[in-house]
Amino acid sequence: MRDLRYFVAVAEELSFTRAAERLYVSQPALSKQIRQLEESLRVRLFDRDRRTVALTAPGRALLPAARELLDRWAEAQRQVSDAAAAEAAVLTVGMSTSVGRGLLAPVRALFQERRPGWRLEIRQVNWDDATAGVAAGEVDLAFVWLPLPAPETLAVHVVAREPRWVAFREDHWLAGRAEVAFSELLDEPFLALPEEAGPLRAYWLALDERAGHPVTVGATVSNADETFTAVEEGCGIVLLAAGNAAIYQRPGIGAVPVTGLSPCELAVAWRPADHRPVIRDFVDALGSA
Repeated sequence: MRDLRYFVAVAEELSFTRAAERLYVSQPALSKQIRQLEESLRVRLFDRDRRTVALTAPGRALLPAARELLDRWAEAQRQVSDAAAAEAAVLTVGMSTSVGRGLLAPVRALFQERRPGWRLEIRQVNWDDATAGVAAGEVDLAFVWLPLPAPETLAVHVVAREPRWVAFREDHWLAGRAEVAFSELLDEPFLALPEEAGPLRAYWLALDERAGHPVTVGATVSNADETFTAVEEGCGIVLLAAGNAAIYQRPGIGAVPVTGLSPCELAVAWRPADHRPVIRDFVDALGSA
């Protein structure tokens, strides 16, 4: 189903770049999946060159069947999800890092006031999915970092707006500094999110603030545990939110504020087509916490 979803996106956009943005994946990952689909079907689905993408005859034949299969699968998922939620009274919340900031406990309490008998189930999702499971339908809603690829496809409520900090190993030259200008960090090796994270990877490498200065990636990390292991091993430094610097304080790692960078935004996101009142109850509880 994932391969068919990728195929339909490229067929509708006739652009691998726009399709990748729509799907929240990197363009190389999308191209790889399309090649694998073509190999498995033993046909060429697209004619492509540097400027244009066009469906082949087999591609045109596959498109209506692929759309129908995806629609039927999406409807089946909705029915199963609705039945499971109604039976278990569970709202599934995705996140890639601990929310912290004193949010989760009061949100749970306020949500339970609005929805007695319901419970929140927290699901950890790696950073290769910038939507923390929302776009794929794996969770009902999720705490995410902005910016998101194709943000118009998700409903978003900003939870916190914070300065960016930098974390480093305790023997780094930053140790003892009260703060650091981002211009002083340009030549440092940075830890990066997976390429599949799209614009979120670029944001946490601060590509927009580099004025063309190339970035050195010391390691790619998929979750918080990998990040702090890589910092402790001296693979590089990493930008993070001020609230997360407090959450992940530990021996052997230091963190200081970075000047010259825009603030980061933590948000909760959900699918706009999900009009269940329980979603609004959670968002309202979050706003009141």
